[in-house]
Amino acid sequence: MAIGLLYPPTCIACQGATGEPHALCSACWSQIRFIERPFCERLGTPFAVDLGQPLLSPAAIADPPVFQRARAVAEYDGTASLLVHRLKYNDRLELARALGGMMARAGAELLAEADLIVPVPLHRWRLWRRRFNQAMVLARIVSMESAVACDPFLLARVKRTRRQVGLTKAQRQENLQGAFRVPLEARPKLKGKRVLLIDDVLTTGSTANAASRALLRGGAASVDILAFARVVQEL
Repeated sequence: MAIGLLYPPTCIACQGATGEPHALCSACWSQIRFIERPFCERLGTPFAVDLGQPLLSPAAIADPPVFQRARAVAEYDGTASLLVHRLKYNDRLELARALGGMMARAGAELLAEADLIVPVPLHRWRLWRRRFNQAMVLARIVSMESAVACDPFLLARVKRTRRQVGLTKAQRQENLQGAFRVPLEARPKLKGKRVLLIDDVLTTGSTANAASRALLRGGAASVDILAFARVVQEL
């Protein structure tokens, strides 16, 4: 109580006053473009018109992803992109509580069917430079919110790739060729399990596809994707 009086809760985006900690103010909340149905049942990308039935987007039909389903909280722009950037590059780890909570709600249908949560791993050199893996931080929150076990050791990033920013979809796919692997000792734990793969942002889906392919080759029964934000116009 005393701490709340001395340090009243503030918005995680603009630092304005809020009614509770680890939350957004009404103004920042209204600036987030949340992704809700109607959307593509495979890619999770929003449709402009509700046709009253579950549908696949032309992109999902023309180029089906390796994973089964993808879901995200919001489109990657404005306040949503600001929050991801602060978590990822400004060491604002406290933001993961709010972002992960929103992810757990947005991915409720996937979590209901998942056996395991796995974060998209970083290569050891990038992890050393950044000091933490934002996908791992988010995965822990989603696991706490859903009671689905999280295991960060089921998937390893074994290839040191270029940064994906600025690359085309084809370049991203080439860059990620052979980047992920399920360690031999992890295969018994993974065999036959339905995996929910966690990342902060979905862009072209190249990382999600490469990681999903490795998990399936390692014995997973299926892989779904859950992210906080996604770049809709590039998919």
